Amino acid sequence: MLQTRYSNRGMMVAPHHLAAQAGRDVLAESGSAIEAMVAAAATIAVVYPHMNSIGGDGFWLIHRPGQAPLAIDACGQAAALATRDFYAGCDAIPTRGPQAALTSAGTISGWAAALRIAASDGKTLPLSRLLSPAITHARDGIRVTRSQYALTTGKQTELENVHGFADAFMPGGTVPAVGSLLKLPTLANSFEHLARHGLDDFYRGELAGAMADELQRLGSPLRREDLASTHAAQVTPLQVRLRQATVYNLPPPTQGLASLLILGIFDKLGVQEADGFAHLHGLVESTKQAFMIRDRVVTDPARVPEPPAGFLHDDSLAALSAAIDQQHALPWPQPAQPGDTVWMGCIDKNGCAVSFIQSIYWEFGSGVVLRDTGINWQNRGISFSLEPSALQALEPGRKPFHTLNPALAVFDDGRVMSYGTMGGEGQPQTQAMIFARHVLHGTPLQAAITAPRWLLGRTWGAAETNLKIE
Repeated sequence: MLQTRYSNRGMMVAPHHLAAQAGRDVLAESGSAIEAMVAAAATIAVVYPHMNSIGGDGFWLIHRPGQAPLAIDACGQAAALATRDFYAGCDAIPTRGPQAALTSAGTISGWAAALRIAASDGKTLPLSRLLSPAITHARDGIRVTRSQYALTTGKQTELENVHGFADAFMPGGTVPAVGSLLKLPTLANSFEHLARHGLDDFYRGELAGAMADELQRLGSPLRREDLASTHAAQVTPLQVRLRQATVYNLPPPTQGLASLLILGIFDKLGVQEADGFAHLHGLVESTKQAFMIRDRVVTDPARVPEPPAGFLHDDSLAALSAAIDQQHALPWPQPAQPGDTVWMGCIDKNGCAVSFIQSIYWEFGSGVVLRDTGINWQNRGISFSLEPSALQALEPGRKPFHTLNPALAVFDDGRVMSYGTMGGEGQPQTQAMIFARHVLHGTPLQAAITAPRWLLGRTWGAAETNLKIE
């Protein structure tokens, strides 16, 4: 069993060691957790290209000592031309290709918003310093990981004819082997351009013009005006009060509400022992209750049919908990929400903690890699429906539903825990099972992470949305 790690000067965690190293090095130079996360976010977009890109969206939770946690919604919106008429003749929005690239990419605007917060705290490492690891890795090349090789191979037939995909990820027309060197020089040029001209150039500068012009030529509904109207928003996080802590997560359009509901409902059940029947049954049934609320409430924040915070009140959680049959399972399945992403966490020596998620939705997103900039564009907009009465109905300017939901807990004794996971439908479930084991039942952290898991819904390589148990 791996042991829990400790540090007195801050910690950085990421799904790729080079992204974690980029953040750690910023911390070592007395940079803040926010600055470290920007460096890690840029680097992960290079070294983990099958799951990430600056052509995607991002969400932040930030806790500074002595202050209330704050959140950043860096979600792009549907293009002004993204209407049902644009997709006339389609039963659904195409999942790959230029027509799947229908929402602007918000994550860079989130970096900018976060860095403004860091600057207000007196942290001012130059942008060029924060982007330098990403530039170096893109220019010098990255070593292809097993997961990148497996996903490129598995998606080759689906993506090899999508604009720019093969040029970027299948040089010479073949899938690069595990451990081989893959260079991304055009993407390096784009990062260097941002380092020189600032992050706003991604939306209202030369880089924005190059991206929008190429997207338009390819048949995407995105235009320069859509990029120019993209701005991250600082929002108030949702919160739920548990026995030992207050837990925070993002409001709509993310499924942060579901993550908090699972914990809040389960806490009311009063389960005393980890990983027994009552524990597993209680978490699974709490997940079902949470997902049913999520699926009728979570959408663009300007269009939510009911205030999400109301479901997290004590009386509401008690009623939802009381609706659970302690011996029998509620019939399932319901439709699952797919999605792949990365979560990263950081805390600096001053106690500033960050929980962060960045994503392009499916593996390789839309599959479109812009040849002029090397940027792979997300397909998050395929979560919209062409049915006018649907909760997620396609409308210009609307934000899509997001599975992304970084979490953060503030304990009664003053400790802060930044936590999260990848995995679409599985994100709130994995968060809940690890939190319940470690916090509510006292399981050592590493043991809570590595213990067998369960998943209600779809997982990689499986179409079924039933309950899966390790």
